[in-house]
Amino acid sequence: MFEGSYLGDASALRPDSRLECKICWWVYDPALGDPQWGIPPGVPFAGLPPHWRCPVCDGERDQFMLVTSS
Repeated sequence: MFEGSYLGDASALRPDSRLECKICWWVYDPALGDPQWGIPPGVPFAGLPPHWRCPVCDGERDQFMLVTSS
């Protein structure tokens, strides 16, 4: 397990949580959405469709880690 992994537990995520792909380091930010997948701004990570994958490396959702503010 990677530190920051949410392990697929959507209840561990806030609506504004940002998550980073541990394969390519792309960050999903709900404030921006994901234009490649047609996800509008405001959609939380937990609200992404089940078939959604990283738009950069095609990694699965469980390959994402919670980005913590320092």
